[in-house]
Amino acid sequence: MQTVLVASSKGGCGKTTLTTNLAAHYAQAGKAAVVVDADRQASSFRWCARRPDNVPGVLALDGTRRGALERVPGDAERVLIDSPAGSTPDDLEPWLERADAVVVPILPSPIDLEASAPFLQALAAVGRIKRGKLPVALVANRLKPWTRASQEALDLLAGFPFPVVAELRDSQAYVVLSGLGKGIFDYGSEQARSHQDDWSKLLRWLKRLG
Repeated sequence: MQTVLVASSKGGCGKTTLTTNLAAHYAQAGKAAVVVDADRQASSFRWCARRPDNVPGVLALDGTRRGALERVPGDAERVLIDSPAGSTPDDLEPWLERADAVVVPILPSPIDLEASAPFLQALAAVGRIKRGKLPVALVANRLKPWTRASQEALDLLAGFPFPVVAELRDSQAYVVLSGLGKGIFDYGSEQARSHQDDWSKLLRWLKRLG
């Protein structure tokens, strides 16, 4: 079982997008996927409930209740934790103790970059992370690759304490699919595959971790 914590101190950065699309990927790959939604907005939880019958299901657990990880079935192969918005590393301590990897989405705006910097610095000081026992990766989200702003954001991200392992383009597809209880990996069209390519480095990074 691999447990991935999706976390950020900044609301609206794409935690749920990462959580649900990773869950869709693993479900489509035949893995028993579980989403633990610790955010009171319960967006990931509701996404799982909306999954239609023609795609593999994803089990949802209420992460706002104590002992959520103890309720994960023993045959689960991938566990995705959608953490609460505005969390600090101290708030995330129970999840950090159980996670095998941490993924942090960041939007390419000066406000988001500035807001994320203290969170990442505090995260780097967490014992397991500092000792190299808990890998952390950044995902640049909602990029417009053709713009100078996005390129400048990527340059700034290179100076942060963790590697950028994916660059996800800005696309309404994620919004539309979320409303359907689906992810980009639930489709095989040429357009969907082009979006899936954006995730390849992140998926390889997670696969190397086991």
